[in-house]
Amino acid sequence: MKLTVVGGGSTYTPELIDGFARLRDTLPVEELVLVDPAAERLELVGGLARRIFAKQGHPGRITTTQDLDAGVDGADAVLLQLRVGGQAARQQDETWPLECGCVGQETTGAGGLAKALRTVPVVLDIAERVRRTNPDAWIIDFTNPVGIVTRALLQAGHKAVGLCNVAIGFQRKFARLLGVSPADVHLDHVGLNHLTWETGVRLGGPEGEDVLSKLLSEHGEAIAADLRLPRPVLERLGVVPSYYLRYFYAHDEVVRELGSKPSRAAEVAAMETELLRMYGDPALDEKPELLAKRGGAYYSEAAVDLAAGLLGGGGSPYQVVNTLNRGTLPFLPDDAVIEVQAAVGPKGTTPLPVPAVDPLFAGLMANVTAYEDLALTAALHGGRERVFKALLAHPLVGQYAYAEGLTDRLIAHNREHLAWA
Repeated sequence: MKLTVVGGGSTYTPELIDGFARLRDTLPVEELVLVDPAAERLELVGGLARRIFAKQGHPGRITTTQDLDAGVDGADAVLLQLRVGGQAARQQDETWPLECGCVGQETTGAGGLAKALRTVPVVLDIAERVRRTNPDAWIIDFTNPVGIVTRALLQAGHKAVGLCNVAIGFQRKFARLLGVSPADVHLDHVGLNHLTWETGVRLGGPEGEDVLSKLLSEHGEAIAADLRLPRPVLERLGVVPSYYLRYFYAHDEVVRELGSKPSRAAEVAAMETELLRMYGDPALDEKPELLAKRGGAYYSEAAVDLAAGLLGGGGSPYQVVNTLNRGTLPFLPDDAVIEVQAAVGPKGTTPLPVPAVDPLFAGLMANVTAYEDLALTAALHGGRERVFKALLAHPLVGQYAYAEGLTDRLIAHNREHLAWA
């Protein structure tokens, strides 16, 4: 089995490597190729990756290359984890929206749109090259904004599934609180990428006992603290929203916070500098503790599970993925990309049935789905007017004066990445 990671020079990659090493019985990788245009980063990350495999006794071979076509040739699955523009672009995404009084964040709102506009054309080019080289390969997308990027891939006819670590993070957290194995926790997880709610927490599988109310009753304070939302809000909602919902439920409070402290991008950039220095130490043969603060917790385990399921080697029968709606949520178009539990196998993903969704959540999903449709159109075809309409449709913007100001700033800060600008 050959797997290729595009964006293999990312500081995330040792997390992925650690998962491949630990879970080799689930996903027996024989060859792992790390592809990245940044030669220096690739050398540092590749060296650590080989040492991790060696320490854990993994027999697989790890190679590195800057040549995408060579890297994906013969791959059974290609994982995408790239950041167009790097941390410098993220820094911009998180700051210029604040000038208009809107949330500055890299995956949602105006910053998320900027990231989509930069990313979609690049990912589609990569996917076309994968298809020419190896049309049977699965593409697993971890590149944000996952929902929009996955929709672009599926719309272009690629064998693609989107992956996020929010659900597996909740699964692990709830398992600890309940004192059970993570494998025993099944989430009723519904929504769009970075716009999801846990409407049930079941023990043993999709038909198991729902213990969500018990979780909220006995551990509501701890869960609320992690989400940075008041506990009474969770009690009134009766569900556990993802932490990204705070941008919607406490927008003005978040804007004030973001404007009063260094950006997350600045923190991550400093962290990456230190991580790369550590990766260069020839004595380091495991992922450093600092990596846990970088983000992406449990990404490796989710990726292994999904790849194993798609390639027929095992994995959990049900996994939370980003996939086509196909009537699962009747209030959304069939070609919308939703994030739900699905059966995963070599033929792809099939969403499990979802009970009727409360209008409080369905309405926001429908609003953001409309934005994502407009955002993808802007990413594919360009044009100031398309950018403006996408911003006007986003519930974190929603006013024409804000949309006008944000459109100007988005284009000014991303001109080098926009072929039409």
